[in-house]
Amino acid sequence: MNTFNILVAGVGGQGVLLASRILADAALNAGLDVKQSEVHGMAQRGGSVLSQVRFGDKVFSPVVSVGECDLLIGFEPLETARYLHFLKDGGAVLYNTHRINTLNVSIGLDKYPEGIEDLIAANAADVVAVDALKLAVQAGDKRAINLVLLGAAIGRLPLSEEMVSASMESLVPKKALAVNRKAFAIGRELSR
Repeated sequence: MNTFNILVAGVGGQGVLLASRILADAALNAGLDVKQSEVHGMAQRGGSVLSQVRFGDKVFSPVVSVGECDLLIGFEPLETARYLHFLKDGGAVLYNTHRINTLNVSIGLDKYPEGIEDLIAANAADVVAVDALKLAVQAGDKRAINLVLLGAAIGRLPLSEEMVSASMESLVPKKALAVNRKAFAIGRELSR
C-alpha cells in the first residue's frame, strides 16, 4: 500500500499520544512499515501536542510533509486549524468541537479566534466535526475523547476496526479499559 499519513493534534492531557500509539500499533500489527514522531514539549502544561503517524509498504521518514496528510485528527479546533496546510487535496479532517482556551485567553489578554470552524470547513473537502467531550462524558469519562475520535476515524482509515480495537485493548490501562471501549464504540457509530 502507498504511505498513509496521519496528523494527530491537540493539547497536553487530551490523549493525543495514546491515540497515535494505538494507530501505529494497529498498523504494525497489520504487517505495515510504521514511522511515528511527536512533539510534546509543553504537553503536561496544556500546550500544543502534535503526533505524526505514517504507515505503508515502506516508509522512509517519520515526518509528514506539507500537503501530504491524508487524515488530520484534531482534538481541539484551534490546534486543528494550525495544521490544515499539511492536508493533501482530498484529505480528511476529523475534529473535536470543544474549545480549550489558551492561558492568555483564560486570563483575558486575548480572545479565542472566531471563525475557526469556517476556516476548517473551507480548507478540507471532507470534514467531520464531533463534540467528543460530550460523547466521552456519555461513555463515562471526559478523558476518553481520544477513543471517541479514534472510533469516529475508523471509516477513514485503511486499517480494520478489529486491528485498532485490539491495539486499544493492549495499550489502554486495564482500569480505564471499560470506559475506553464504550467511548470507541460511540465514536465508531459516528463513522457509519
